[in-house]
Amino acid sequence: MANAIQEFRLFLKAAHRWRRAYETSRNLCTECMHNSRRPVIGLGETWSRRRVKSTRRPKSGLSVRSYATVTHQNPHARGPLEEYGERVYAGRLREDEHQRTIIQSLQDLHESLAEYRPPKVIHPTVESLKPRRSLLGSLFHPGSKKHKLQIPTNLPKGLYMYGDVGSGKTMLMDLFYDTLPNNIQSKTRIHFHNFMQDVHKELHKMAMAHGNDLDGIPFVAASIAERSSVLCFDEFQVTDVADAMILRRLIEALMAHGCVLVTTSNRHPTDLYKNGIQRQSFVPCITLLQRQLRVLNLDSETDYRKIPRPPSGVYHHPLDKAASSHADRWFRFLGNPELDPPHPQTLSVWGRDVQVPLASGRCARFTFNELIGRATGAADYLELMRSFEAFVVTDVPGMTLRERDWARRFITFIDAVYESRAKLVLTTAVPLQNLFMSEDELSQIVHSSPNSDVQKTLHDDSGQDVESATRMMMDDLGLSMAALKDSSLFSGDEERFAFARALSRLSEMGSQEWVERGLGMEQRGGKEEKEGWQVVRSRWREDSL
Repeated sequence: MANAIQEFRLFLKAAHRWRRAYETSRNLCTECMHNSRRPVIGLGETWSRRRVKSTRRPKSGLSVRSYATVTHQNPHARGPLEEYGERVYAGRLREDEHQRTIIQSLQDLHESLAEYRPPKVIHPTVESLKPRRSLLGSLFHPGSKKHKLQIPTNLPKGLYMYGDVGSGKTMLMDLFYDTLPNNIQSKTRIHFHNFMQDVHKELHKMAMAHGNDLDGIPFVAASIAERSSVLCFDEFQVTDVADAMILRRLIEALMAHGCVLVTTSNRHPTDLYKNGIQRQSFVPCITLLQRQLRVLNLDSETDYRKIPRPPSGVYHHPLDKAASSHADRWFRFLGNPELDPPHPQTLSVWGRDVQVPLASGRCARFTFNELIGRATGAADYLELMRSFEAFVVTDVPGMTLRERDWARRFITFIDAVYESRAKLVLTTAVPLQNLFMSEDELSQIVHSSPNSDVQKTLHDDSGQDVESATRMMMDDLGLSMAALKDSSLFSGDEERFAFARALSRLSEMGSQEWVERGLGMEQRGGKEEKEGWQVVRSRWREDSL
């Protein structure tokens, strides 16, 4: 009997050691593989090393993740959500509703990547990167003309995850990186500081070989994109003016080659390189990050109901798979599905019925066609504002010259939402700055405008393309009006002003201050703050009757 008990104890110890080894093997990072003297294959994944470049350890003794590019195979085809569930079940992670919401965003990108086929990387020639010759020389060498980079329309929208220390950035990046779908043949994960050091080294080599006048950024970007169809950065931060001056062109070139970026950071994109030298030149990079990446706040913020606030902003584009989950999350948060399950509702306006397809609590949800495609007007929108405090509008298209009636109605709706201090969640086909005019129409306004200020925006920085210049123009309300007055796309000064005002109001309604006001967020006062805001709203409703 004693021998049997002893053997059983030995069996339990061996099983415990095996489980620890199993869990460790599933969490090996690229540096662990590089430093390990024995071959290790993690359960659930097979790694085939293509290129490993070691990095020195910093003086503090802390290890830095090495620059590793690998060919990835995931035989079980697990997604981040499934892997998270398994780790919670195994006791390795603790269930957290806020983290699960964030991981849903990782899952959305995972599913988009599963259908993504990166384009073939086309390397620029050294000749094309040299500065333009004189007019006579360009006539005899037309091949040296530079081509504008175009970001593919099918490029999946990457992720920008930011939060304080301890918010789970590393765990989330591990989860995403370890479960990339099989069609992603190459991936790279690297600390952002190490990445920029490598970029500067490569640029220096190009300058030494071909002269300082050579524009080496497109060449280096093509080389990186060929090695990495998915590029993951740990700790994205910008403190060096040399990094700030090249980042926009570098990131834009990577995306133009089909490279999907996923990054973690300690701060929101608008806080990057704050108070840095020549920061104005870095602003286009911030705009690019916000336009091409989903920005997720990892810090767990809850309201008085203990419900986590969705991590992303209230606006989402394009209309991909993530758009539906974006709208669902915000509808659940702004509504009250537990006490008031989503249901259709009918309002009466001057004897007419206005149909609300889905309502929950004080939140209403429409598609664009249901709200704007019908013959609705200011009276209908005013009645909606009296009945609801938040609106989720999905499938908003880009409105060009041919959809002017839609644009006018939508601008009227935006004004009603703004003046009632309600919340607005949108999923759009295009970025906000292209909502009422396409990029071609904006460019036409800028190029054809005789206004000297508009032309100055174009020519102050010869390195900027028309897209960046028009985007900066639309960010400045005064400059927007100067350009719009020279356009024939709008029928009068009042309409031009309404258009520019709508963009300005959409920007304000997308701010954290606007979104969280009156929701009873714990850090803002909880339920008391919500009740105080209800008093303000009720007074507005009385005044509008």
